Amino acid sequence: MRLKFTDKFDSFYFIGIGGVSMSGLAKYLISLGKRVGGSDITANAYTAELTALGAKVSIEPDIDSIADYDLIVYTDAVRDNDIRLLEAEGLNKEIVSRGVLLYEISRCFKKVIAVSGCHGKTTCCSMLAHIFSAAEKKFASHIGGNDLTFSNFYCNGHDFFITEACEYKKNFLLLKPDVAVILNSEPDHLECYGSETALKQAYIGFAESAETAVSLYCDLPIGGAVNFGFDKSADYFAKNIKFADGVYSFTAFEKGNELGAVRLRVYGKHNVLNALAATAAARSAGIPFDRICEGLWSFGGVERRFEKIGNYNGAVCIADYAHHPNELRAVLRTAQKLTDGKLYVVFQPHTYSRTKNLFKQFVRVLSPLNNLLIYKTYAAREYYDDAGSALTLSQSLKKSRYGDDPLDITDFILNAGRGDKILFLGAGDIYFTAKTIVNAD
Repeated sequence: MRLKFTDKFDSFYFIGIGGVSMSGLAKYLISLGKRVGGSDITANAYTAELTALGAKVSIEPDIDSIADYDLIVYTDAVRDNDIRLLEAEGLNKEIVSRGVLLYEISRCFKKVIAVSGCHGKTTCCSMLAHIFSAAEKKFASHIGGNDLTFSNFYCNGHDFFITEACEYKKNFLLLKPDVAVILNSEPDHLECYGSETALKQAYIGFAESAETAVSLYCDLPIGGAVNFGFDKSADYFAKNIKFADGVYSFTAFEKGNELGAVRLRVYGKHNVLNALAATAAARSAGIPFDRICEGLWSFGGVERRFEKIGNYNGAVCIADYAHHPNELRAVLRTAQKLTDGKLYVVFQPHTYSRTKNLFKQFVRVLSPLNNLLIYKTYAAREYYDDAGSALTLSQSLKKSRYGDDPLDITDFILNAGRGDKILFLGAGDIYFTAKTIVNAD
């Protein structure tokens, strides 16, 4: 019998432990009784939670402690010349990437459901967690966000493992899922793939690695895939779509046969597609439709997914993780439907390469806005590139302002009031900046 990877080591050190995916994996290892430590450049809610669970977390690179751990795990945001990596190499420690550890952990479960796509992964994974909970299945969920019920990690058994499959640096190709979900294959991370064609081929490879593939209708040429979409030719499609108070309900169909009515509690028409994808994946696992409906209705949302974070001068403040042009389009469409007054938008671009590669799309989506502030780029793992900077983007938008300080944001939203909405958009630290501004009001 194969010795589980997690049984080979007694202790694990995470470089970048405060990341949402890394902290989720660390939580799982702690639940197994493993000794866990790690470091990150800033403290956050995840580092605090891990500390409370018994992990030894350092906010400054604490290279001395690396010697005390069996396996070193690093996130892709860590550079090759990182002092902690170099120290681990000097000590001849076994070192793996986050993607490799995720794969090894997934092999501890009987069935793996992996959700990929340019956007929607976190929401779909959260929907599946609620569905599997409603169906009383033994499962674990590893979510790239903070579900309001299950947080970023939950485990009550080892029958099913639900996880996000990230396409960055082809990490999702490390997984060998039983069910591979592809929500969409829109261009992103082109700095890794070189072309949209290469990216799509990677998605196809991911789908072909699974026993069952679930894919957006007419998106990719995947033989034998179960597909979902708004078109009635899809295996799973929605009819009678209704919008009320910002949320949607619809009638779900499976291979032309009516399954029944579905009600959602989260904003945005795009979540109808996420719900159909989750339904298709859950049905492939044998879950009855009534349990699927129960789970979808119980899903109340994910942090930073059209999350109300408070009020400013009476205006409702919403935070959303949207950082791709199509995500921006979806959240703006939803916000415009729900806003009686003015819509103020603060957008923080995430990485120079994404802004540069999708520059025209960003301009097209953001140009119609009358009240827009482009906030300084969240660089993440990248070095400065003027062609993909927030300032360059702002200069290409005639009606936008640029800001690189929280005071620029407070000045921008100074005249917002009742009936207005303020959107804080982006995958970087804009969320924490926004909460600080809103809580200070």
